Amino acid sequence: PAASADAYAVVVLNQRLPRFAPLLWDRAQVRVCADGGANRVFDGMPELLPGHARDDVRSRYKPDVIKGDMDSVRPEVKEYYSNLGTKIADQSHDQDTTDLHKCVAFITDNSPGSDKSNLCILVLGALGGRFDHEMGNINVLHLFPNIKIVLLSDDCLIFLLPRTHTHSIHIERSVEGPHCGLIPVGTPSTSTTTTGLRWNLGKCFTWSISCGVIQQQLMFQCIFSSDNTHMSFGGLISTSNIVDEDQVMVTSDSDLIWTISLRH
Repeated sequence: PAASADAYAVVVLNQRLPRFAPLLWDRAQVRVCADGGANRVFDGMPELLPGHARDDVRSRYKPDVIKGDMDSVRPEVKEYYSNLGTKIADQSHDQDTTDLHKCVAFITDNSPGSDKSNLCILVLGALGGRFDHEMGNINVLHLFPNIKIVLLSDDCLIFLLPRTHTHSIHIERSVEGPHCGLIPVGTPSTSTTTTGLRWNLGKCFTWSISCGVIQQQLMFQCIFSSDNTHMSFGGLISTSNIVDEDQVMVTSDSDLIWTISLRH
């Protein structure tokens, strides 16, 4: 991908394609299928574009690369795309990394320049299916903390918030929200603060209750003070939260997973 602010690559995994897959595919600079993800593109793209001839859709939505251990892609699909010029990168010798890991490493190794800060990788089919696959995909976020990797499904998106930064997350309300979560996968967070959420984490926040009595309204407001919020598995994690503002700020002493629902 070109090193520009709007450059991104698409990786397709072996799960059902989200409804917006054709749009993201059309605008991507690089398109990589992780092994059986090629089956999903071959079978799924014509289903998402029913008004077009299946053969035309398949030739148009051709991956640049099929990469992985080749234990899931069907032989006829691999041959079809190979005949169209798709590169087949067989890494069956490497059983220590997941297919997503292989694809992310390939994209980062082949993107121009040493500065990868503008590189973004959108992963389709990353959620749903087997739980161990999902956890493997989330682990890849931690393995490449300096690369913007977004895991996508029809229902939500996930990306990593490294502890090395204070994060400003712009909420695109036409497609995102309102439900969101912050999850400390890996290590507990002893200090997390947020703004822009219905239930913020951090040193202080305001809590307002409105009570209407006939034509009068009585407002109760208190300032709730506490230490920075501690989050861990077996304790508090922020799930089913709500975005209340167009910008969410997050600071933490631990890497956090940010997730937000996608509107239908």
